[in-house]
Amino acid sequence: MVTAVSREFRLQMEGYGLTTAEIHYHFPDHPSLLQLYVWQEYDLAPNFPELKGFLDYWESELDGALHSVRVAHHRLIKPSEWRAVDGVIAIQ
Repeated sequence: MVTAVSREFRLQMEGYGLTTAEIHYHFPDHPSLLQLYVWQEYDLAPNFPELKGFLDYWESELDGALHSVRVAHHRLIKPSEWRAVDGVIAIQ
């Protein structure tokens, strides 16, 4: 039986983490107003190639000028943490 591994799991195993960006941009019809867009994707910190590609696309193709971008990143799968424990654990 062949089981498929999801794209997200493969990305996490390659070091990608979940990246969330709050993108504030000027509303195209009313430039004095700011609008918020939340973007979320798996990306590699600290260079964030996926986010940079999305922002490049935004600047070249969309009308709303960027105001600011706030980024949060978290790796969901990390190397296991372990420590040696000196002692005896008695079961029953």
